[in-house]
Amino acid sequence: MSCQTKERLRRYVIHGLLLIIVAFCLFPVLWMSIISFKQVGESITGYNALRIHTPTLANYKRLFELIPIWTNLVNSGFTSIVGTVTTLFFCSLAGYAFAKFNFPGRNALFYFVIATMMISAEAGAVPLFVIMRRVGLVNSLWSLIIPRMATAIGIFYLRQYMLDVPDAIIDSARIDGCSEFGIYRKVVLPIVKPALASWASITIIARWNDYFWPLLYLRDSSKYTLMVSVSMLPVSDGLSTPWQVVLSGTTLVIVPSIILYLIMQTYQKSGQVAGAVKG
Repeated sequence: MSCQTKERLRRYVIHGLLLIIVAFCLFPVLWMSIISFKQVGESITGYNALRIHTPTLANYKRLFELIPIWTNLVNSGFTSIVGTVTTLFFCSLAGYAFAKFNFPGRNALFYFVIATMMISAEAGAVPLFVIMRRVGLVNSLWSLIIPRMATAIGIFYLRQYMLDVPDAIIDSARIDGCSEFGIYRKVVLPIVKPALASWASITIIARWNDYFWPLLYLRDSSKYTLMVSVSMLPVSDGLSTPWQVVLSGTTLVIVPSIILYLIMQTYQKSGQVAGAVKG
């Protein structure tokens, strides 16, 4: 057997294993999506769960009657997009300062920021809730955005990328008369686009799927995000659980996350090319 044939066989085996892993990962999503279109009373277990005898949208219609879907979608979209944009801005700004500026106490302050990663976010839930109540942000969507405008892990992640930006490029921009913010915006950010795209994809999906903080801060159902609203669906309808309706809501939560990831992955790839060229 030639080396070329062995290499081709090895590639086929690796691709086959990857396809099997992907199939295992996607099967629960496929199963959930199929059941959401099945009529109440049809089998949702065994092999028959993947067969739809009479497709219906009645489950989604019932879901829209139980919770304010459009309002929840707007709330989730607002907190996810605005939260991601603000986090990218402040984390990248802080990362740039820690990576390229020499100021007294820089290392001590950076190590302090890193040390906060050892503390669980939920451990500060009570004092943070008290602060939000005192400033009048309880039951406001801004309570999901302002406390996480900058995160330790985001600052650390982007700072590590910015350390690789050549100092010679920054010094040249300073000599040309570019302001510090202009260097950050026009020189540094284009080079670290892959890191920005990666962090944006992680952040926006985490914000979209966030459950603990919206449940803690929000009081009115009109302010709920989609995740919280779907989690409060009635789990029983008479003597049975309307799994078709419940899984319809779950599908509406999960499918946008997958779409968001695929979109951000495209930006990440294009950012890698742009960063390689400009770097």
